[in-house]
Amino acid sequence: MENEKLVFPKGFLWGASTSSHQVEGYTKNNWTEWERENAERLARGARKKWKQSQQERFPEMFDSQNYISGKACDHYNLFKKDFDLAKELGHNAHRFSIEWSRIEPEEGIFDQKEIEHYREVIEALRENGMEPFVTLWHWTDPIWFAKKGGWTSADAVKDFKRFVEKITYEFQDIVKYWIVVNEPNVGMGFGYLLGSQPPAKKGPISFLQAYFNLLKAYRQCYGLIHKTAQGAHVGFAHSFYLYEAEIWKPINGIVSSVAAYFSDYFFTRTDGYRDFIGCNYYQEITLSFNKKKQPDRETTDLGWRIYPVGIYDVLLSLKKYGLPVYITENGIADADDSKREKFIKEHLRFVHKAISEGVDVRGYMHWSLIDNFEFPDMRGFWPRFGLVEVDFETQERKVRPSALEYKKICESNELEIEG
Repeated sequence: MENEKLVFPKGFLWGASTSSHQVEGYTKNNWTEWERENAERLARGARKKWKQSQQERFPEMFDSQNYISGKACDHYNLFKKDFDLAKELGHNAHRFSIEWSRIEPEEGIFDQKEIEHYREVIEALRENGMEPFVTLWHWTDPIWFAKKGGWTSADAVKDFKRFVEKITYEFQDIVKYWIVVNEPNVGMGFGYLLGSQPPAKKGPISFLQAYFNLLKAYRQCYGLIHKTAQGAHVGFAHSFYLYEAEIWKPINGIVSSVAAYFSDYFFTRTDGYRDFIGCNYYQEITLSFNKKKQPDRETTDLGWRIYPVGIYDVLLSLKKYGLPVYITENGIADADDSKREKFIKEHLRFVHKAISEGVDVRGYMHWSLIDNFEFPDMRGFWPRFGLVEVDFETQERKVRPSALEYKKICESNELEIEG
């Protein structure tokens, strides 16, 4: 049987994503301080948090340095080298974030030197033929902002808008795609409800204050960016989960619906404030009191169940909005690179299926370009998501075999499926 070739739409964007704190190194923000204060505790707690098999494979999780971002990937200094690699790998788009704490290290005072640094970053992407997708808030806050109460502060919306207005004004001529915030459901959930990552304000009251301030800020920034930058495309990256329930079968649908409602509340409250949908998808989540009833699926190094058809289900649910969709994150923790190629191809097969059924998907950005400091729920350096392997001591880069397979897809704009 001949292999089938799935051709993607003309002009489809292919690339990868990063975020400033996770790759740049030497940041000074609310995460930097929290890491130093909590690294020892996190290292001690690893034995309870992770399975025995994970502990044996990744003993670095017991080292407190695993939880301190430090120099990270030194992408701040090596971004041109990293973008050269991305170009060699056939990418024509790249998503990254601008570190607010660098731009506005003191309240109301902007650092022009850092603004020019990010101008160089954007220009380097364009010189390499990659479309920049700029994220303005990827969970990290300046220290002065955190001291005022972070997103629970009465000034939070005003403070963030000042930063956004400055960046939009500076880069309006060289940036088309603006991702105002990243995964508000995840960032706010871990940071303000569960308290397992900065700012660690555990509790429903602080969560609601922060959540609705961020929602208000996003809506206002949507209009602000459009007012400043003609032709801008503005949206945000939302983490979509496919919820399945195994809790008391008669109420499966109710449980799943309630979980999805709260997870997607921010998304549903921004209708009319999106020019595109940024879709982050990683896994299916099964809600169950009985772990033995969990679906038997292949898992990632983090124990996430791999469920490629889930991205199709998510994308199909977005069709009703009639907006362009960009996959802004989709990736796998896979240190030995044994599953990444299959992961990419299987997810893209279902992305193509969604496109064939009328979903306007226009791009796919894999998470991530390089191994990085994985900070959701404070995991540190041991989970390896990169298309490019990074030696965090020497900063040596090494292209993984899966990246070369992804390159074939990027350059041909098609996915070959074995017959």
